[in-house]
Amino acid sequence: MHTQLLENLKFQDEHPYAEPLIAAEWGLVLRFMLKPEQSIKEHRAPHSPLFIVVMKGEGIFAGADGKEVKAGPGTLIIFEPGEEHTVRALDEELVFVGFLHGSPGTQSGKITGTLVGK
Repeated sequence: MHTQLLENLKFQDEHPYAEPLIAAEWGLVLRFMLKPEQSIKEHRAPHSPLFIVVMKGEGIFAGADGKEVKAGPGTLIIFEPGEEHTVRALDEELVFVGFLHGSPGTQSGKITGTLVGK
């Protein structure tokens, strides 16, 4: 299997969008697409560290310590299992890919779609 990570991007006007690229019991890969100034409210991935690779644009990523980090293409961000985190796009479209390992109960029908921001 292969996927071109910057092709066929889907942005929504009111809220960020998450698209599952792989959804299996051994792991989950999601592509996130945010329009400028969109944000993903505080949430957590309880059973796995979350590895994020920024593909396009710049955003602000904050973990449990509240420290905000500005990140752009080629940046790797890691959140610990259960760590609260938020994301906010800056003044351009933001695309990043999130990797979770062994997420229990992963089903593609439960993880795709609109994400409610702040």
